[in-house]
Amino acid sequence: MKKKATPHFDVLIIGSGLAGQSLALRLADTHRVALVTKKTLGDSASAWAQGGIAAVLDESDTVDAHIADTLTAGAGLCDPVATRFVVEHSHDAIGWLIERGVPFTRDSSAFGFHLTREGGHGQRRIIHAADATGLAVQTTLTEQVKQHPRITIFEQHIAVDLITAHKLEQADKDPSKVTPNRCLGAYLLDIKGDTVITIAADHTVLATGGTGKVYLYTTNPDTATGDGVAMAWRAGCRVANMEFVQFHPTCLYHAHAKSFLISEALRGEGGLLRLPDGTRFMPAYDERAELAPRDIVARAIDFEMKRHGVDCVFLDMTHRPADFLKEHFPTIYAYCLALGIDITKQPIPVVPAAHYSCGGIVTDLSARTDLPNLYAIGETTYTGLHGANRLASNSLLECVVFAASAAKAIAEAAVPPLPALPSWDESRVRDADEEIVISHNWAELRRFMWDYVGIVRTNKRLERALHRIILLEKEITEYYEKFRVSNDLIELRNLVLTAHLIVNSAQRRHESRGLHFSRDYPSTLPRALDTVLHPNSPT
Repeated sequence: MKKKATPHFDVLIIGSGLAGQSLALRLADTHRVALVTKKTLGDSASAWAQGGIAAVLDESDTVDAHIADTLTAGAGLCDPVATRFVVEHSHDAIGWLIERGVPFTRDSSAFGFHLTREGGHGQRRIIHAADATGLAVQTTLTEQVKQHPRITIFEQHIAVDLITAHKLEQADKDPSKVTPNRCLGAYLLDIKGDTVITIAADHTVLATGGTGKVYLYTTNPDTATGDGVAMAWRAGCRVANMEFVQFHPTCLYHAHAKSFLISEALRGEGGLLRLPDGTRFMPAYDERAELAPRDIVARAIDFEMKRHGVDCVFLDMTHRPADFLKEHFPTIYAYCLALGIDITKQPIPVVPAAHYSCGGIVTDLSARTDLPNLYAIGETTYTGLHGANRLASNSLLECVVFAASAAKAIAEAAVPPLPALPSWDESRVRDADEEIVISHNWAELRRFMWDYVGIVRTNKRLERALHRIILLEKEITEYYEKFRVSNDLIELRNLVLTAHLIVNSAQRRHESRGLHFSRDYPSTLPRALDTVLHPNSPT
């Protein structure tokens, strides 16, 4: 039987959110692109983003003002060079999206588009499409991706692992072969076909999104399982600042609502946080009250819930005109109304939930990782932009800006010919006999991460979490080596490694800064340092 040829692409992009699709469209006219997604093209955290995209667009705004707000929110850990790079390219990024036809909300201003304000911003600079910006952007780009003849879409596929030159050498067991390490492509599991395929690529890009599903409560989609971080780490790349997990202050609290975010823009338009008895509490925590950065608001809500023994707090918009709310927040209005909550007449029950990872794979300003021919863009990365706390609506901006810089770097790079890549070896594994092991370990991991590595941390809690992670890692490694891979097993393997990196990073930070708050180290150190982990160092 003739061996099937390994598919070869100029660029393999793993992940189909705003970062992945933006890069695919920027490259597809000149490159053969493979775009991989675990579900469908529309399933990503980008599509769930409500508030908008921060950028310097109005004449009254300045690059320096946007940078200053970002640095303030980042609590001393934003890289000033990366921050300026992103903000200076923000106008062009939005222009590219407008050229692509994204239907941002218009108004009668000189700029022509409505700008709103969110927590941490000194003025209005958030361009949006009503209250469903991510969906509008994603829908627009998805249609163009589907129609492009040079983009091959792999839906219902999950990356098992990256293929590197050094891994091939180890498999050959030939000590005489010593070649420079680089990324050569990836193994993908066809989820529906239950087979592993090999994809060769001159350039591989991780655009896999965040790590939210490591926590019990999250605003992230089910696909946010830390795949990019885990694969890059196993391939020898550094990760940084994994301890800084942003908990969004306002996730809808309702028995029938799954991970529904109540946008920051509501607070930007005058929303007030109240206890069940109607008392406001944010002015007691910060002079900016409801417009304080997310970490301050989330901790305040968490503290008030624990202090009063309540299950949630309430975001009150009832003092705003009903027509205004229906016009500016139609998605939130309709969703809440379907659950029996009329936001024009009733406050919205909300709780904090894991929302965004400010750390990730270390990259440069061209999205290059430590491994040649491997790039990373979007939430899976540490670019230096977000520091210890992400400023609202800077995340989608980061995706578009770094997609552009990655496209430029890839277009200019010369790549030597690829070697022959081996097929996935299943000769020594068998079908899993007890899937309950995966589901049980998944549930246990997410529960103790929420309890021990959440909004408020202690040394003891981190120690307990690490002890359980090490036990789970042993079980999962044994399971991975004995049984055929499945979507759930791949995600669990990546999640437990991601959890290990989060805990290890948190243990190394002996202070409270930004999103990392420790009762054992409540003060902030005078010097801000990043937490950088290297695979060759013990974790």
